[in-house]
Amino acid sequence: MSKPPDVAGTAALAICESLLLSLNDRKVLPEAEIVGILKDAEAAHRNTPDDHPNRELHAAVAMMIRGILDSGNSVRRL
Repeated sequence: MSKPPDVAGTAALAICESLLLSLNDRKVLPEAEIVGILKDAEAAHRNTPDDHPNRELHAAVAMMIRGILDSGNSVRRL
């Protein structure tokens, strides 16, 4: 039997994307601030020390966030 996908992580990402979009739609946060939040999150994971036991996971998270920044989210462009 194959390993199930990371349901919790996928749900968390979808919720966070929706929250950021909602905050922008309601003019609570401007687009530049939302992009800054994503860049900060990406940098935090990208800058994980080489000897960290979960280095590969953090690198993958950074790449996923970078993908969102580069191409927009799954619903519409930020």
